Amino acid sequence: MRRILITGMSGTGKTAVIRELAARGHRAVDLDAPEWSEWVDADASDTLTPVEGRDWVWREDRVRVLLSRHDHGRLFVSGCAENMGALFPLIDKVILLSAPLSTIMARLEARTPTGFGSTDAEREKVRGLIATVEPLLRKSADHSVDTDRPVSLVVNDILELS
Repeated sequence: MRRILITGMSGTGKTAVIRELAARGHRAVDLDAPEWSEWVDADASDTLTPVEGRDWVWREDRVRVLLSRHDHGRLFVSGCAENMGALFPLIDKVILLSAPLSTIMARLEARTPTGFGSTDAEREKVRGLIATVEPLLRKSADHSVDTDRPVSLVVNDILELS
């Protein structure tokens, strides 16, 4: 049994990867969904939050149950949250998705108006977070995968690494 976290900044392809893994028959869960994550109040001085005064965090109790009850095969989970490190003891491998800034910005710009990163202000926030948060993610990752190519090839690499 293996529990693999696929993480990365907004626009790196976490959702596309987790959907492709599920389509191929793997157990795959997107933790960036209200069932698994929630908005919480944050100190306005915290510059690492996606929105001033608000942070998107994992519902640790729910994610802990998901990870601890996994007892066979591979479980892929995707997401990125400030509190995810608390659950690293339950994760066997961390794979960081990354892409060139221009690719990330184009993906965010193409999102629906309700998707995070669809506005100029949100994309500017993401630019800053990439500079400060991605290096931290890289330190905790076992592997890094470039997503500036077709998702099928990205998933092939992830399957080889997991």
